Amino acid sequence: MADTATEIPISIEEGVREAVKNVTDRPPSSIEGVAIAYLSLVIMAILPIFFGSFRSVKYLKEQKESGERAETMSNKDALMFPLIASCALFALYVFFQIFSKEYINLLLTGYFFFLGVLALSHLLSPIISFLVPASVPNVPYHIHFTRGERDQRADIVNYKFTSYDVICVCISLCLGGWYLFKKHWIANNLFGIAFAINGVELLHLNNVVTGCILLCGLFLYDIFWVFGTNVMVTVAKSFEAPIKLVFPQDLLVNGLNASNFAMLGLGDIVVPGIFIALLLRFDKSLKRGSEFYFRATFSAYILGLLATILVMHVFKHAQPALLYLVPACLGTPLALALLRGDIHALFNYEDQPALVEEDAKAKKTE
Repeated sequence: MADTATEIPISIEEGVREAVKNVTDRPPSSIEGVAIAYLSLVIMAILPIFFGSFRSVKYLKEQKESGERAETMSNKDALMFPLIASCALFALYVFFQIFSKEYINLLLTGYFFFLGVLALSHLLSPIISFLVPASVPNVPYHIHFTRGERDQRADIVNYKFTSYDVICVCISLCLGGWYLFKKHWIANNLFGIAFAINGVELLHLNNVVTGCILLCGLFLYDIFWVFGTNVMVTVAKSFEAPIKLVFPQDLLVNGLNASNFAMLGLGDIVVPGIFIALLLRFDKSLKRGSEFYFRATFSAYILGLLATILVMHVFKHAQPALLYLVPACLGTPLALALLRGDIHALFNYEDQPALVEEDAKAKKTE
């Protein structure tokens, strides 16, 4: 009895210490801080889709004027994408279980630093061109390395740039250095937004059928890896790279050094974004002077994202955002096209109709 009596106070004391430690380890966040974090994530998600969609229209127009064919995703690519993404996700999960997280993240940080500088430079290019006064000359440069002579000459490096591009790269390198050494959440978001805008601008779906295949496949992919396993959440929390947007929920308490983050994956922005960008190009092809399907689906995306955040906050569990975003982004334009009599035009629209004709000719020749 004496031994038992002396052990009870010790156990209680240890329990109190453990409870206090658990409370103090997690940074405090107010209701206002949580609301600001979620609202900021929504704003950071919709801006890349909006600007990336309009940039995709301009990019496609430039490609057609130059006679080049923009790279588009085929139905087979869309069908295989969830399977390839699943393999890559599980491979990362296994690597994090076997190898040290620090070494993997060190390798990935260098890789995404290089990609981030390129993405940010591409994004800053029109901004710098607008801000720099006309008195500052934009000097063109051309780096051209070839191999061989005359008919056997082949290009090794053939790159054209301007002095404004050099300014963009310098700014991007400074921001990249900030991310590389500090891993600050603002630097992470700058790179993440640059990746998202470039993704929506440059990744093109040729038609709505391809978009439906891709979104439905990733709809199942997201549900399985979030609800079926802990793989998605584990990788997202372990992966220190600008593949997600984050915002601190304890910003009002701890300022810019806050550390209790809410997060949103770039896939939940880029995947619906490239479909919404396709609808904007479809609106332009109708030549009605409106952006009806783009604006309606863009609004549906915002509502789907708000529904995701609401469910996540209520149930205190990570949610597959595409569970809510895919029905919103697919159901809205299809229902409206059916009501307005545009369903046939919607499914027949293609960014580059020549691609289908050329594929058919190639198959016939074979």
